[in-house]
Amino acid sequence: MNSTTPHMTIEIWSDVMCPFCYIGKRKFETALTQFNHRSNIDIVWKSFQLAPDLKTNPNKNIHQFLAEHKNISLEQAKDMNDQMAQIAKQVGLQYDFDKAIPANSFNAHRFSHIAKQHGLQNDAEERLFKAYFTEGKNIDNISTLVQLGFEIGLDAEETKTILESDQYATDVHQDIYEAQQVGVRGVPFFVFNRKYAISGAQESETFLHQLVAPHKYLDVHLLYIDRFP
Repeated sequence: MNSTTPHMTIEIWSDVMCPFCYIGKRKFETALTQFNHRSNIDIVWKSFQLAPDLKTNPNKNIHQFLAEHKNISLEQAKDMNDQMAQIAKQVGLQYDFDKAIPANSFNAHRFSHIAKQHGLQNDAEERLFKAYFTEGKNIDNISTLVQLGFEIGLDAEETKTILESDQYATDVHQDIYEAQQVGVRGVPFFVFNRKYAISGAQESETFLHQLVAPHKYLDVHLLYIDRFP
């Protein structure tokens, strides 16, 4: 680590089933590639649930879920998802909403916390997003999560044992509580050293400006955070 450059911790509140979160991740990563001191940054993914009461249903597709959730027609839901897929394509992501399974994300967030303990949280988040939006996998299913964990280097038996318990449930709830305390209303939500925040999947330039000059850059998307518990 470069001792002449201040260390920075960036916390990202996100939900696996949030299409803008995957897009925001890509735009943020693009900014990081242009930041000379990215090795001085620690990234911590924080749990957030857009639909905490959602019941996982492998027999229902995401078009049906969106139509019911927003009280719109199935055709309108498909149009919205098609538009989102086009936005994702602009940053090199492939969304296949015809295969996406509406799933409660709580277990996926616990899986992310398992990966965090092994220094693999960013890999876990990437794998979860791809599994959900591109591959149509059920990210609430323990067997699926064990396989995803194995692919990124986690021990399969350990992951299975933890997911079959309630371990890390408290950590997920704590992340959600912190989000409520600081006024997070939507995700993705990026917090820089618990002082400044950028809400939404902003352009890479916005993230880069905040990385380069965190105390000088002012933007309507920049918030001051002073309410952490």
